[in-house]
Amino acid sequence: MSPSKQSTPRILEPELLPVVSTGDNLPPVPPERLTPDGLRARFTQTLEWSQEAPEARIKAIGGDPRVASVLVALVVREAGLTVLLTQRADHLSDHAGQISFPGGRREPEDADAAATALREAQEEVGLASEHVEVLGALPDYLTGTGFRVTPVVALVHPPFALEADTLEVADIFEVPLAWLMNPANHQVRLFQWENGERRFFAMPYAASEKQAPYFIWGATAGMLRNFYRFLAA
Repeated sequence: MSPSKQSTPRILEPELLPVVSTGDNLPPVPPERLTPDGLRARFTQTLEWSQEAPEARIKAIGGDPRVASVLVALVVREAGLTVLLTQRADHLSDHAGQISFPGGRREPEDADAAATALREAQEEVGLASEHVEVLGALPDYLTGTGFRVTPVVALVHPPFALEADTLEVADIFEVPLAWLMNPANHQVRLFQWENGERRFFAMPYAASEKQAPYFIWGATAGMLRNFYRFLAA
């Protein structure tokens, strides 16, 4: 993915932009890696793999970007693991209305990235940490809005109850991990303007033909794409 410039205008309707490629030529993740035991083993290994090239450059002024964490929560369901995602409220100043992992900025009292992710998941969707088994973290992801985000990967063991903080979260839903880790479902979309272009990942997901798809894109899709590269390595 080519980096964008700081002058990149905001993308208002990403779902309407053209698809220029997909990952249908890439190898699938072996099914045994998409299980609790397979993931536990994966995070104990030292692997040689590389992230996608940054899709956006840091825009923070004065050096270091803002530090944040998200929880890549993998729910242990009988039919297979699912990824817990949220749709952000429309009035938020950062990434309003977008699909995201539970997460947010690091606070001074947070011991580490996992502590931030767990606290934010509790605050945003009511996920109690006693149900969460942290496996590890993916490399930090740099967003175009000036955040350095650590994706903390964890298993979530039912039964558990969720309650959205309606000031931040408009919806909570789950997507099968196997679907998200199938590169054929990874689109590259193109945004062009008079001074350049931006390419970004998108993963539109609909649970049924009657349901409008959740349009997963931007940083969330970028982190999921890195998760695929980690699991496929």
